[in-house]
Amino acid sequence: MQSWYGRIIGSVLVGGLLLAGHGMRAEAGEPQEKVKVTVDNVVAILANKTLQLQERQAKIRQAVLQRFSFDEMAQRALAQHWRTLTPPQRQEFVGLFTDLLEGSYITRIANSNPGPQSVRYVKEDINNDQAAVHTEIGNGRDAPATVEYRLLHKNGDWKVYDIVIEGVSLVNNYRTQFHTIITKDSYAGLVKQMRLKRDQENAVSGQKG
Repeated sequence: MQSWYGRIIGSVLVGGLLLAGHGMRAEAGEPQEKVKVTVDNVVAILANKTLQLQERQAKIRQAVLQRFSFDEMAQRALAQHWRTLTPPQRQEFVGLFTDLLEGSYITRIANSNPGPQSVRYVKEDINNDQAAVHTEIGNGRDAPATVEYRLLHKNGDWKVYDIVIEGVSLVNNYRTQFHTIITKDSYAGLVKQMRLKRDQENAVSGQKG
């Protein structure tokens, strides 16, 4: 289980995107349908063999940006430190955070060669402007991995602001890392590390392209 779980980490950011494109699901409300539409869109992009790598990456990025609120994710990941930032600093941090997630996940998805997998939409919980879509991702061999997508209703649409994989929150994981770096060094030190990581990811991506 552990080895397969490690392999899906790079894909679940956008809903278990290395899936066959269909699966069993509970009766859906709007948040679940929004997640499923994004999954189906990316699956279709991956299945289109006429696309060059850069075209595939651009289309996947567009689909992800439409459904994910990276500014909300960035703010929650920075937690109390967000309040200390000026508007320009906040804008810069959101940009760096978005670049890092794109570099870490979208490039891997675009370069992937998915095997047979399936998704089951288990249930969704809706509480006013917040929702959680619970799914299970399986490959027929290992125990299915549980993936929960947390959404917020913003500007008339449902946006994903966190993903919980096997009980581990993506946002909480980043929050712990960011707080540790800021405490030991400084916010400027965190930004420096994020820029370096972004540049490294871009260099690797450029070599693959």
